[in-house]
Amino acid sequence: MTLAVSHEILRLALRDPFRIARADHDAGHSVTTVIVELRDERHPDVVGVGEGYPDRFYGETVETMEAVMPLLLDAVGELEPTPDWLAAAGRRMAAAIAHHGGAKCAIDIALHDLVGKITGRPISDLLGLSEPIPPTDFTLGLDEPVVVAERARRARRFPALKIKLGGRSDLATLEAVRSVYDGPLRVDANTGWQPNDAVALLPDLERLGVELIEQPFPAHRLDQLRWLQERSALPIVADESAVTIEDLDGLVGVVAGVNVKLAKCGGVGPARLMLERARDLGFRRFLGCMEETSVAIAASAAVASLADWVDLDGNLLIAADPFDGLVLDDACRWVLSGEPGLGLTRRAD
Repeated sequence: MTLAVSHEILRLALRDPFRIARADHDAGHSVTTVIVELRDERHPDVVGVGEGYPDRFYGETVETMEAVMPLLLDAVGELEPTPDWLAAAGRRMAAAIAHHGGAKCAIDIALHDLVGKITGRPISDLLGLSEPIPPTDFTLGLDEPVVVAERARRARRFPALKIKLGGRSDLATLEAVRSVYDGPLRVDANTGWQPNDAVALLPDLERLGVELIEQPFPAHRLDQLRWLQERSALPIVADESAVTIEDLDGLVGVVAGVNVKLAKCGGVGPARLMLERARDLGFRRFLGCMEETSVAIAASAAVASLADWVDLDGNLLIAADPFDGLVLDDACRWVLSGEPGLGLTRRAD
């Protein structure tokens, strides 16, 4: 074994309080993420950087990541700097241990960054993906309607807004946002709705220009998701019900779309496979994120050409992103730098 891993736990303040229906996310004021560095003794001057988000909803903590990452690194074996080896490394990690998407994500991104830097190729090139990527939306957390509307006004440059719902004032929040913003709205209840309330909201959601409904009901209630999709002209998008590629077949005929996140499925390689499988099964594809730094967002952007909708704003929610190199253009599209690996540098401060 020539690979060695080290990690750093970052607790990062958020620009605005960020709450969702099913979790407090560190009371909505800060998030915890894990940055890893991978080194290969044959390339001592090259460091691969990755990121994993320990989401308690999926049973991950900093401690579980610390325990699992060395086991994952043992499973991948000796580094071979090729795209085929990266794909095989992803399969080996999946076979070695179930779940632990955040830990797998951290190692997988770092491996792609390391191989990209060794070979002088950006991650998108390693994946063979060069098509234009859709623009990202911007997400607004749960709060009082007037507060959410003010945040929507500040974010009006974005071509779409994603609104977290599942609170006491969902319709009032959407009305307030629509009063200051005229672009498409995407709503995410994070499992916080009841079926009768959801179906009653459908006419107003259509009237207000909502283009999709994300995970209205608990992850295991596929019956409820199917019931609402049958009654909705808007696509229902599974998030908490669509964790890995293995979940996709069971969602056929249940929902119209799925949300793929690197931190859920295990990294950039598994995300690419999941997006392609979702496309083949006829799903609309939503590429999402956690409240992550530019490391995870840059890795996500490398596969964003496979998505219909993009929600890659996690680093924009953080008050001070520790990394430079990822640029958002005037159309709110992430610009892939063309530099080797992720194309990022760590800020000196």
